[in-house]
Amino acid sequence: MASTSKTLTNSAHEPGYTCVAFSRDGKLSYTGGSDSLVRIWQMDKDQYQEPEVAYEADEGITALACSNEHWLSGSKDSEVRSYLQGKPDLHGLIMNAAGACIRAVAVDPAGKRIAIATDETTVKIVELKEVTNVQVLSGHKKCLRKLTWHPSGTLLTASGADGTITAWNVSEHEPKVEKLIDGIIPAVADTESSDFMHDCSAVWHPSGQYFFVPSRTHEIVAISRPNWDKSFSLSDPNATGATTALALSANGVYLASTCKEGIFIWSTQTKHVLWRHAGSPDSLITQLAFSPSQNLLAWADTGGMLTWWRDPIPAGSPDPVKATSAGGVQGVSVKRKSTPTFTGDDPDNGDHGGVPGTVDEYGDDWIIDDIGIGMDDEHGEKRAVNGDGFVKEMVSITKAQPAFQPGSTPMDGKKRYLAYNMVGWIDVTDQDTHHIVNVGFHDISARKSHHFSDPFKYDVGYLGERGVLLACPPEQDHPAQVQYKPYGTWSAQGDWTYILPLGQHVLGLAAGGERPMRSLRDPSSSGGDIQGQGNVVVATSAGDLTFLSGSGLERIMLGLEGEYVTMAAGEEYVVVIHRPGATTIDGSQGLVATLISFDDFEVLQAKPLPIPKGHVLKWIGITVEGAPAIYDSAGFLHVMINFRRPNRATWARLMDTNTLERKQGKDESYWPVGLSQDTLTCVILKGRQEHPGFPRPLTQELPVRLPFRNKDPVELARERMHINLARDSLGDELTSSELDRREVELDKLIIKLIQAACKADRAPRVLELTRRLHFTHSIAAASQLAGFYKLIGLQEKIDAIKRWREDGPSPADEARERRRRLEQEDSYMERPKLLQNFDPPPKIERQGLTRSAGVIEHSEFTTSNTPVRLFNQRSQIATRSTSPDGKRKRDEVDGVVSNGSDADAKRRAVGSPKREQVH
Repeated sequence: MASTSKTLTNSAHEPGYTCVAFSRDGKLSYTGGSDSLVRIWQMDKDQYQEPEVAYEADEGITALACSNEHWLSGSKDSEVRSYLQGKPDLHGLIMNAAGACIRAVAVDPAGKRIAIATDETTVKIVELKEVTNVQVLSGHKKCLRKLTWHPSGTLLTASGADGTITAWNVSEHEPKVEKLIDGIIPAVADTESSDFMHDCSAVWHPSGQYFFVPSRTHEIVAISRPNWDKSFSLSDPNATGATTALALSANGVYLASTCKEGIFIWSTQTKHVLWRHAGSPDSLITQLAFSPSQNLLAWADTGGMLTWWRDPIPAGSPDPVKATSAGGVQGVSVKRKSTPTFTGDDPDNGDHGGVPGTVDEYGDDWIIDDIGIGMDDEHGEKRAVNGDGFVKEMVSITKAQPAFQPGSTPMDGKKRYLAYNMVGWIDVTDQDTHHIVNVGFHDISARKSHHFSDPFKYDVGYLGERGVLLACPPEQDHPAQVQYKPYGTWSAQGDWTYILPLGQHVLGLAAGGERPMRSLRDPSSSGGDIQGQGNVVVATSAGDLTFLSGSGLERIMLGLEGEYVTMAAGEEYVVVIHRPGATTIDGSQGLVATLISFDDFEVLQAKPLPIPKGHVLKWIGITVEGAPAIYDSAGFLHVMINFRRPNRATWARLMDTNTLERKQGKDESYWPVGLSQDTLTCVILKGRQEHPGFPRPLTQELPVRLPFRNKDPVELARERMHINLARDSLGDELTSSELDRREVELDKLIIKLIQAACKADRAPRVLELTRRLHFTHSIAAASQLAGFYKLIGLQEKIDAIKRWREDGPSPADEARERRRRLEQEDSYMERPKLLQNFDPPPKIERQGLTRSAGVIEHSEFTTSNTPVRLFNQRSQIATRSTSPDGKRKRDEVDGVVSNGSDADAKRRAVGSPKREQVH
């Protein structure tokens, strides 16, 4: 929130480096400039006062410090001078550096010793009452820029021009280095550059547990004791660029920082920006200081201006001077409140006079979180204050990982990477008024490099197979916009811009597409018109994923569940990492990877990320084979297997970088660029370095080794995994010449393992490996190995496996049957759910009545056979007679005529002979 309090400005010195310091009682302030003058200001007067001036220096003033009785100055004329408090008259000479410029002076908390740094590589500690007593701290590689004392006076921190911070233990007669911290502050070689003017002091918190320092990644970092680890960092979207100065309030509640956007006041407890004040765009603030006795902040800039910000802390907020609970030690051990009695009385209340909130009300088993280690919840902290001024952290919630772009880095020395992957890189150079964007490629024969001027100051980028995708943030009345530049001649004909509504900004970008079959340097022969220009996905602050075609046509806008984190695109899909819910109290980020198809926007997979608790995602990408891969801060590399099978994907751990042989005994980390079948392409970072810098470092290839705990060969499992991934990408044939070749090579590897198992007489291992062979001739070779080692019983079992393989289905047939079963198991998901199908009912065929139709019967009773019927009737009457027994006797005429041709037909049908005629 912008502050409305009053600032007073005075042109104190000529333009150039200017420094400022307060007396220890806060009644006076001192400013020194390039005009070799030191002015003494009364803090109870306004900016129009006429200050007293010290004229003794021959060259520009470079450092100021105050003790209880004196104030001291260092200048480019190699001398450190002492003056009585508030007086401009020279009191004495502390040291002459014999031609070396004085860079820093610092008086210890007791006011008895002064530490002095020059252009030389040593630090000298001089006693103020006896200047001949000098301690020399040597061993620095380059000159030192700033010096600060620990509140106890036993440690001295020296910030060097080589980017190191050295913590010296000076409590004993012989000083020694307690810790050398490398990779935090930037290294600056040129003492005349503007970057050398930045105040890189290690500003100690009054508690003495940690100090703040501006990092080379443009963050404010807290380094804690006794481990000297990075505890947390402060960053804000509005505070961009390098931090030029830091200052802590007297009680440690507030931290002030400066950058090109202005002055920011942070809360050291919530780690949020509370108030800000606009700075001068034409000047660099070189030093910043809180008054030790009143609500006032002062700073000096390269324009020679002195500014007082009166009442920077508004009324109603904790005082910046008085000791409060917020300024105490953030992590203490307190006691749990005792259990009340049955009557409701607290048995311990009498020990404290009825004052609640004291330390003794809690058991000693309640350990309060330390300074937060960067995992505190920014919005949901619950704190209770003790009577002794300490803070009890009641709940520690994991800090949610913010959105990031894979392959990007923060601004470092006005340069940064927007993208860095297997295609190439995008780097930008800040020219204050605009950016210079450079797009480079690893294979310059396939794509043409390009650079251009960027007035929009793009801050998000993605390098795809078919084009470059860039986005700029909104600024005042200018909305955020996305620009896509397809590869080719880099003409503006194929470029297009997508503009977001006012108030929205781009969180992430991804550009997918098919890999080019030919060079894209010449668009006429690249096949681009046939293969298209890819697909574009934009994640916005409105909580949506916008899908666009490579020509800029909006296709669909999908709502994203939870918070967006990052994404990467392949040929067929985009994998989006998001947080559907909240982080957990035990350190889990709760991230989920969702694969969305480019064709029909179908969700192919939705799998939680296997990131260990307390760690965050560092990189996401697509392997050369097309599988999603991730890398986390714990050093684990995972790839998603079976991702083409709906709802059957899982994460396979490919690598644990902590167990690499090359890392043993070294302080290094790895910044992934891409992943192939057996190689991790990365940039190796030394020490505490977190990102690659400039000039662009060379990428290196690390062999991928599965983190098996036993000494089993990892090549077999790794190759089997990649063969399955390749088979899933094929059609119904499920085989190809390349796949057959890889299976033959895998069989050769298995044969070697079978030979070793036969030699060791491990029959179960031999049978297991034999069943994994792909071809029958490979099984025959395994049988020969068993016979060679006189394992007759094992050889018979292998021959049985061979016969079973020959008589049974082939591996390809088994794969087809497995795929068919999976499709049947997944068929239920294609059925419409109840009450969600509004299509007309399907046509059902039922057996029913048919319309009647006349049938013509051809027999002796039909009209056409009337003569035959009359003849038969007359024959029956003429030949009928009565037997003596009163029974009818069948005669030969009756037998022949009555049956006629029908009887003969029946006999012929059953194969019986004709009856002979009786005469």
